[in-house]
Amino acid sequence: MLLSLLSIAAGLALLVWSADCFVEGSAVTASHFGMPPLLIGMVVVGFGTSAPEMVVSALAATQGNPGLALGNAYGSNITNIALILGITALISPIAVHSQVMRKELPILTMITLLAFWQLWDGVLSFLDAVVLIAVFFGLLAWSIRQGMAQKVDPVAAEMETELKAHNMPVKKAVLWLLVGLVLLVVSSRILVWGAVDLASAFGVSDLIIGLTVVAVGTSLPELASSVIAARKGQHDLALGNILGSNLFNTLAVVGIAGLISPMAVPPEVLSRDLVVMAALTVLLFALCFGFRGPGRINRLEGGFLLACFIGYTAFLVGTSLPEF
Repeated sequence: MLLSLLSIAAGLALLVWSADCFVEGSAVTASHFGMPPLLIGMVVVGFGTSAPEMVVSALAATQGNPGLALGNAYGSNITNIALILGITALISPIAVHSQVMRKELPILTMITLLAFWQLWDGVLSFLDAVVLIAVFFGLLAWSIRQGMAQKVDPVAAEMETELKAHNMPVKKAVLWLLVGLVLLVVSSRILVWGAVDLASAFGVSDLIIGLTVVAVGTSLPELASSVIAARKGQHDLALGNILGSNLFNTLAVVGIAGLISPMAVPPEVLSRDLVVMAALTVLLFALCFGFRGPGRINRLEGGFLLACFIGYTAFLVGTSLPEF
């Protein structure tokens, strides 16, 4: 068990570092080749910060651990909203200005309902996975088109500021991109092995490990980027990280895992975890959309989100550990 704990700790540490290298290298490389800042913020950074979830879930599906694959994806969504936005809002209340974000919030809610509908029969089939991937690429194309139609957008301005602050030669940027990508795969393999071994040692399902330890660990890049953005007053970039990551997790991460290995879905995913994810998504929609003006997540609401995460995690641990 000690070896599995060390593997998880080492895997998570290397995963976070490699994801940071991958995001920075890919963003600067894209900038050197003329990609607009808005697209870098929406596409490159969105892909990069969700790369840990994608690689971990894909490896878990390949190795026959569907609970870990689904737990990582849906648990990361819960972590993103409740833990990361909760902490971010406590540091600096989040004001929502970007029209891109306000359009993506209803879409994220509808995508969550799609996940419910697909898993209602207890199976994530190959066809379900194809639909998820197709919807993902359709939404990606729509988001790019909508974003480029905006002459001025807060996300673009904030991303341009970040690119100027992290400028580096293109050769170094490509090197960071490749190093980050290789280490993502290596660290993910270490993490998946340690997580599965730990689940066996404690007598719990790999789903629980995926929803807790792995989900929080793979969400650390989003936590770091959102907190840093909030401290700089870049609220739309902080929120954009979360919305993009949740869309990516629900569609691409689950879709890729399903393409690799169609899987039976544990019943508690539908009755417990998807319910919590949906409730948090609807709550985020209500807080951010701003029906009577600009949306905002204040410190009190951030504290409530954080309390939801603590309560959910405590419930998982309390109901899953075997009695000794």
